[in-house]
Amino acid sequence: MNEERSPATRPRAVVLASGGLDSTVTAAMAHQAGFELYLLTIAYRQRHAIEIERARQVATALGAQGHLVIDVDLRALGGSALTDDLAVPKNRPDKERAAGIPITYVPGRNLIFLSIAAAHAEVVGASVIYFGANVLDYSGYPDCRPEFIRAFEQVVALGTKAGVEGRTLEVRAPLLMLSKAEIIQAGMQLQVPFALTHSCYDPIGTLACGRCDSCVIRKQGFAQAGVEDPIPYAVG
Repeated sequence: MNEERSPATRPRAVVLASGGLDSTVTAAMAHQAGFELYLLTIAYRQRHAIEIERARQVATALGAQGHLVIDVDLRALGGSALTDDLAVPKNRPDKERAAGIPITYVPGRNLIFLSIAAAHAEVVGASVIYFGANVLDYSGYPDCRPEFIRAFEQVVALGTKAGVEGRTLEVRAPLLMLSKAEIIQAGMQLQVPFALTHSCYDPIGTLACGRCDSCVIRKQGFAQAGVEDPIPYAVG
């Protein structure tokens, strides 16, 4: 990673940190860009809650200045295989994954998460939110699109004290148009601790299932990047 700046001169960034591969690479990119890291993890009663502990481990590994975990009960709303009693899709081919918005979409999740991140940024004096959104892995997550991100920045400018006072808040999504293999390659250059990350939607104990969409995409990404995936799977 890049040479450390003096703490007095380093700008601050809030990073939405799920404990997953993408958000961890995103946090490493923020660190490389010279930001003091304030990681934010939302415990939303997701099926794969093991990722919250992984986020704590990632925060320590990256030397984050702060790591805040906030509870938000999205299971009370339901509507997703991650927050309701719905089956997580398994072993879906690429063509099927590319058709329509998947049942693992959580209604309003990124809108809620970014709103909390904006509030946190206003409190800690951060000028940037880093967000590990990606539009290539899935066909239809509407809250990962660049037009959503730009519109959210406008809302923050209009609806916060910082915005009214002219202190803009930028949302950066550096992985937005990268393939999973490209994300992994970038992470390797940044010495990202991939062994700490968790991507599975439906883990079996502490093991990734190996069959959900997220596991399949992760495994394909490591294979295409020519890098060994360091995490164990229940199904190889």
